[in-house]
Amino acid sequence: MKVIELKNLSKIYNPETIPVRAINDVTLSVEEGEFTAIVGPSGCGKTTLLNMIGGLDISSEGSVDIGGVSINEMSESELTAFRLQHIGFVFQAYNLIPVLTAKENIEFIMVLQNRDSKTMQERSDDLLDRMGIKDQRDRRPSELSGGQQQRVAVARALASRPKFVLADEPTANLDSGSTEALLDIMAKLNKEEKITFIFSTHDQRVIDRAKRIIKLVDGEIVSDEQP
Repeated sequence: MKVIELKNLSKIYNPETIPVRAINDVTLSVEEGEFTAIVGPSGCGKTTLLNMIGGLDISSEGSVDIGGVSINEMSESELTAFRLQHIGFVFQAYNLIPVLTAKENIEFIMVLQNRDSKTMQERSDDLLDRMGIKDQRDRRPSELSGGQQQRVAVARALASRPKFVLADEPTANLDSGSTEALLDIMAKLNKEEKITFIFSTHDQRVIDRAKRIIKLVDGEIVSDEQP
């Protein structure tokens, strides 16, 4: 089943002055359960493409369909509600809320979804256990290592049971041990629960784990392989 379908997608910055095509006529689809890496040199458009898939940036041309629903014509409030229900995000800088504990950060998305306290409790406990950080549940981000913070961020992304997770350079600030541990967790979730992960990365350790590698150069797909 297709969870993402992009058709003739382009992003043009400064269209009225000096146009810059960050993404140029990209067409691709992603199936449920994929473990895909979008790769390429810095400035090739990886993050821009991820942001358009996630509705954080709007395309200049073409269309983005998520689970058969077009997001191009949605208002900002409709996009916000759609992202909340259907898309999980993991960022390079973790983006955790500093005054909340690990458990509260994971539950924050579910609070916005108006989930009941029992559902939030069970889901956050399950994710803390899966991430191997149950003993860190009451610590705030400043009390956690980078690897632990990123595990909390992944758990938060999964809390809403999204259609897929977009991970933008998720290992960039992690050491080798933390990176391998995090990738082990995500690969296990992908295999056992068919959770779809799409990475923007230049990290060879992530690329080596990917089941599909899409290479961008100057905003265009130059190769799409399944090693």
